Amino acid sequence: MEANNDINFDNRIPLEDLKNAVTGIKQELAKVIIGQDRFVELLIVSLLVDGHVLIEGVPGIAKTVTAKLFAKTLKTDFSRIQFTPDLMPSDILGTSIFNVKSSEFEFKKGPIFSNIILIDEINRAPAKTQAALFEIMEETQVTMDGKTYKMEAPFMVLATQNPIEQEGTYALPEAQLDRFLFKIKVEYPNLEEEIKIITTHHERKGAKPQTLINDILSPNKLKEYKKNIQDVIVEAKILRYIAEIISKTRNHPHLYLGGSPRASLATLNAAKAFAAINGRDFVTPEDVKKALEPVLNHRVILTPEREMEGMTTESVVHMIIESVEIPR
Repeated sequence: MEANNDINFDNRIPLEDLKNAVTGIKQELAKVIIGQDRFVELLIVSLLVDGHVLIEGVPGIAKTVTAKLFAKTLKTDFSRIQFTPDLMPSDILGTSIFNVKSSEFEFKKGPIFSNIILIDEINRAPAKTQAALFEIMEETQVTMDGKTYKMEAPFMVLATQNPIEQEGTYALPEAQLDRFLFKIKVEYPNLEEEIKIITTHHERKGAKPQTLINDILSPNKLKEYKKNIQDVIVEAKILRYIAEIISKTRNHPHLYLGGSPRASLATLNAAKAFAAINGRDFVTPEDVKKALEPVLNHRVILTPEREMEGMTTESVVHMIIESVEIPR
């Protein structure tokens, strides 16, 4: 009788297919993208928990290419929008056009009506245009002329921004930043990775990267995997661990602004996805730690004094993690 219980527990959630699909996506992207394993894993986790991602890094480190090729591994539509200072909300959402034949206004959908949306340089557009994304990112719908249009699943926004060139940019307000599950900081490759990047580019002999990537995941399978992730076990002591860390960000001497309850929920959801893609149906403290840095990167603000000293949000987050006892 006990043996049966063990078998049922082992197979409580079918996670093998999900693990294989994640491995497949990583292998496809590795054909072109070198040394961005963490970046790719965070994109996958965000997709699995219906999150949006803000990608920050200097130009030329494959932020846009990675996002485009990631979308190619999914059997879904992809749309790219370049944000500029003169971009209007209607350029993204769409607009109502008068149809002479029917004598009625018809709504022509904008480029946001897709599945995976890449917004290049999100901080280049003015606040009015940035604000047009609020409802879409939170409610996955657009309301125009009193009518609501639902987005088709999956729906995910990948937005890039350049941390260096700040002239002519409009910083995203905290409320907008909070809509992103993760902020991923993409770093330069190391020397060995740089050599591999040049070598693979040379060996492609002009072949377009998109032609090398096969689709791995269908929307139906993705829906099934998302449901499985909801069933991942999280013990009370892990929930308390998350709450304690987020709570400490709110009264830490190095931080001017701490994480909101949305940060706690984002950490929980991401930790469940990390567990699932590693074939586990329960969350460990390590899963929580993996989620914390990208979840808090854009949700906490350093005090001006610490910022002037060159301290980073990551170092403070690690400081807080070290100060909270790991549940056993």
